[in-house]
Amino acid sequence: MPDASTTAAAEPIPRADRHLRILSTGDLAGIDISLADVVSTVEDAYRTLHAGESDNPRKLTVKPRDGHSVAYAMLGRDGSRNVVAVKTSYKHGLDKGRAEQHYYTTLTLYDDVTGLPVAMMDCSRIGSLRTPAVSALLARECAAPGARSALVVGTGTQGRLALPFLLTTLPGLDRLMLFGTHPEGITAVREQLRTHFPDRDVEIVTDAGAAAADADIIVATAGGHTPAAVEADRLKPGSLSILVGHGLAPSTLHQADRVIATSEAQMKVTGIDMADADGELRAVDAEFPPVIAGDTAGRRTPTERIFAYNSGLVVTDIALGHRFAQLALEQGLGTEVALWR
Repeated sequence: MPDASTTAAAEPIPRADRHLRILSTGDLAGIDISLADVVSTVEDAYRTLHAGESDNPRKLTVKPRDGHSVAYAMLGRDGSRNVVAVKTSYKHGLDKGRAEQHYYTTLTLYDDVTGLPVAMMDCSRIGSLRTPAVSALLARECAAPGARSALVVGTGTQGRLALPFLLTTLPGLDRLMLFGTHPEGITAVREQLRTHFPDRDVEIVTDAGAAAADADIIVATAGGHTPAAVEADRLKPGSLSILVGHGLAPSTLHQADRVIATSEAQMKVTGIDMADADGELRAVDAEFPPVIAGDTAGRRTPTERIFAYNSGLVVTDIALGHRFAQLALEQGLGTEVALWR
């Protein structure tokens, strides 16, 4: 169940006027928040959504024909916090290397009790925490009993905190593996792991398929240029494959015994690269909100191979963004702007 940190996060943020508090990348970087606090906040957002108290409409997407950029717009309402928010996401240079890409994402929060603005913030840190927290919750609910080994594919933003979050929800994991092609990314993954779990280290693997055959949990977070594409026939019985970015072949979806998605509608929008030869996606057996609420089973048998699709739900960004706004206000961070004067 959600802990005391989530209860605190649900308290309203006092506002007296229509000034908008702007929270920059630097403002948010200085806020200390525990992994357990993030997990609890995200879990509460899923429970509130499943209870019918929040709204999470399907995201809007625009993308040019040549695929060099993609933009998303997401509107939502968090019922436990009484907050309405809009998130935007724009990435440019998808046809280029990581160093040449541009990515901007923002979250704007409004208090639905007072009708006043709460904050507008850079959403990159929120996403970098929310996504691995969701993967860790998927692992907690859907991994086979006694799971001991995990493989992370990719060392970018989403890969760097994947292992610390997995250890937060599944502390019994004793073999941690990493496949990556960027030396600086591998170093960053190791640094993040040692920051949160100083006594742990990660085993670097050079064959993602062979490592997947030994893994109880695979979290694929790599970018579109990754050489990794783990096939279903490499997965052992009882494995859980979580797709965040790239690194899994479509066969892992289509040959799975059970498919879980954070949102089936969003999977149909952002998961088209996992379609079969006929352009079709495998049907989802269950969405994650009822799983985390205990109304639907995540795993039914110890040996079934489960595929889980982790796409962001804006209600989780709202909950975590509200938590950051609360902490920022307590610390006097941000800049007040009279935007509507």
